[in-house]
Amino acid sequence: MLDLIILSLHYFICFLISVAIWCGPKDVDLHGSSTGGAQTEPDGLVFIGKEEDIKKSQRITAKVDGREIVVFYHEGKFHALDSRCYHEGGPLCQGEIEDIDGQACIVCPWHKFKITLETGEGLYEGLNPLEPSPTPKWQSKGVKQRIHKVTIDNGNVYVSPPDLSVSFDSDYYADKYKNGGELSMEK
Repeated sequence: MLDLIILSLHYFICFLISVAIWCGPKDVDLHGSSTGGAQTEPDGLVFIGKEEDIKKSQRITAKVDGREIVVFYHEGKFHALDSRCYHEGGPLCQGEIEDIDGQACIVCPWHKFKITLETGEGLYEGLNPLEPSPTPKWQSKGVKQRIHKVTIDNGNVYVSPPDLSVSFDSDYYADKYKNGGELSMEK
């Protein structure tokens, strides 16, 4: 009888933990990223976090004007871009960074699309029919992912709000997920 009571208590505690996780905050620390509490400064820049904290975590997600962005610290530089891939909205905060043809690129975890951290260009490997070489080479699809200007001041990391007068392919998914729009993180 005591075993039955202990077992029931165990299942009840597990149930409570599951409910707490299910109902808890939806901004989850994924792939070593952390979520920043963004706040707008008087000069229009948005505070993302402390420089040393972001250097340690290597990436952080934050909301800028309701738009989810991810800030990466890679090889001594900060890079910020829309957190959802331009292709189908994959979570770039979960992607791996690879060096492709001398450029640091985030690889979307859903479909392996490669995006340069510096410019937001989509890269693909293909053949150029005008060249005699049959070897595939890395080509640019053009700028597909919106990047955001990062400013460091007194150990604080800031991001400029996006200039929406120019549109990018990633804007579609940034708007879809804006202000807590919930779509599945997994595919």
